[in-house]
Amino acid sequence: MVALGRGLTLLLGGARSGKSDLAVRLGEAWPDDVILAATATADDEDMASRIERHQAERPHDWGLVEAAYFGADDAVLVPDEALLIVDCLTMLVANLMFADRDDAYIDAHAVALADVLASRGGPTIVVSNEVGLGVHPESELGRNYRDLLGRVNRRVGERSEAVFFVAAGQATRLEPVEVSW
Repeated sequence: MVALGRGLTLLLGGARSGKSDLAVRLGEAWPDDVILAATATADDEDMASRIERHQAERPHDWGLVEAAYFGADDAVLVPDEALLIVDCLTMLVANLMFADRDDAYIDAHAVALADVLASRGGPTIVVSNEVGLGVHPESELGRNYRDLLGRVNRRVGERSEAVFFVAAGQATRLEPVEVSW
């Protein structure tokens, strides 16, 4: 069972691991309004199909913010009593990269967003892929993306009240490491 507080929660895992499904289940259990911030854009048939599948799997009465570059300025507009689900950082980082934003800009964007999300009065769930567990990307672009998304995930995780790793539809809570001897 996943029990959340009113702070920022990061759901991290691989492709098709069940992250978004878990976010939907958590949203369905929330007794108040739910707002979904969707960062994906339908740039090809595959993404359009994925977006349609996600739309069909979530309740139709949820609020929706479609924002490829969802940031701190967008997050402050979400009412505090609503559960905010940001799905997902994976696409947000890719969108910013393809908009020719440099690593420093993307890092600052992620930190500002995470700070606002962590300070909300209502709960926030952020979904992101862990892309560092697979094979070494063949291209320089792939390596840069993997490294940048890893850093963004860490920034959000550092500001999160809870971080869960999702695999095979199961969630394991990750704990910060306290270093002492």
